[in-house]
Amino acid sequence: MTIHQTAIIEKGAVVPKSCNIGPYCIIGANVKLGDNVRLHSHVVISGYTEIGDGTEVFPFASIGSKTQDLKYSEGVRSYVKIGKNNVIREYVTINPGTDANAITEVKDHCLLMIGVHIAHDCSVGNHVIMANNCSLAGHVIIEDHAILGGFSIYHQFIRVGSYSIVGGGSTVVDNVIPYGNIMGDRAYLAGLNLIGMKRRNLTSEEMRTMQKAFDELFDISSPVPIAERIEKAQNDYAANPRVMEIIDFMNADSKRALCMPKANK
Repeated sequence: MTIHQTAIIEKGAVVPKSCNIGPYCIIGANVKLGDNVRLHSHVVISGYTEIGDGTEVFPFASIGSKTQDLKYSEGVRSYVKIGKNNVIREYVTINPGTDANAITEVKDHCLLMIGVHIAHDCSVGNHVIMANNCSLAGHVIIEDHAILGGFSIYHQFIRVGSYSIVGGGSTVVDNVIPYGNIMGDRAYLAGLNLIGMKRRNLTSEEMRTMQKAFDELFDISSPVPIAERIEKAQNDYAANPRVMEIIDFMNADSKRALCMPKANK
């Protein structure tokens, strides 16, 4: 274990011998670090926070401090849980949940760039990239392999589907389908994340099938109601798990609407 002499580790904190704790870090009494966690200088980890093996946290990040939700009652115990092998860059802030036993979660292998904010009760999946100054309001769900552009912001309770990509500076107020390509203020659905699909080694045939399904589902000129288009697609693409992932997402209960294409695109 390497702990700089200026670091403060409160009694009760769990810090394995394999961890590296830099200058002026503060680790609270209810914090639990996994093996090989590295904290650079001036990192503050507080509250009921767990950080998984191999995660690296850069200077001036603050993880686990009291939620900014005004509904929070002082003394309520809520949690931050961060998985393995994440990179958390400078000035990132991650707040715990609001209600008793509520959790804010970041899973494994994520990159949170400078200035990212993850508010209370959010869930961030595996292999997510959040670029500089991306900000999540409360109760946002980011699914696996999503890429969120710099300075993009997210309304509370929305859901961003797996393998989607959001353009820098977007204001996202509605749910983003899996594999979606989103941009703008207020953000609209510009198409599928074709570059992301190529990176995930989808074949040309798979991509053509997904594009065909997308065009059928999101044809804004169609007189057929979207509920009927979804029902037809469920029958036509029942054997295609990637298309069905989009359809299941569209059918899921949500407090927010879906991001849709622009009418005048």
